[in-house]
Amino acid sequence: MTSLEKAKAVIKALDDKKASNIELLDVSKQTSLGDYFVVASCQSTVQVRACVDEVEEQLEERGIVVYHKEGYSSGSWVLMDYGDVVVHVMQQEIREFYGIERLWDDAGTAKRADITED
Repeated sequence: MTSLEKAKAVIKALDDKKASNIELLDVSKQTSLGDYFVVASCQSTVQVRACVDEVEEQLEERGIVVYHKEGYSSGSWVLMDYGDVVVHVMQQEIREFYGIERLWDDAGTAKRADITED
């Protein structure tokens, strides 16, 4: 599975749990941290955890296991490291405060509406 296919699988899982403002950032030319960042907003701690659980479940069904997960117990911002894809699931107010997309201004960005399953 390519990194883009993996990112699209993450986006589908987040969309299935009604995450909002899902963005795909192509950071492959800017960092060695990965090829893509997926950033999504949620309305509550419960929704953040449900989204993270769904991502893990759907990717595990494809044989992909998360390397590292951080922030699950607090539920305000969870980072999931899949190697070439890094996932940020956060409550909306946390996302607005930190504005991580601004750190990657040069990254190619796609909104959920622009991303289609192949």
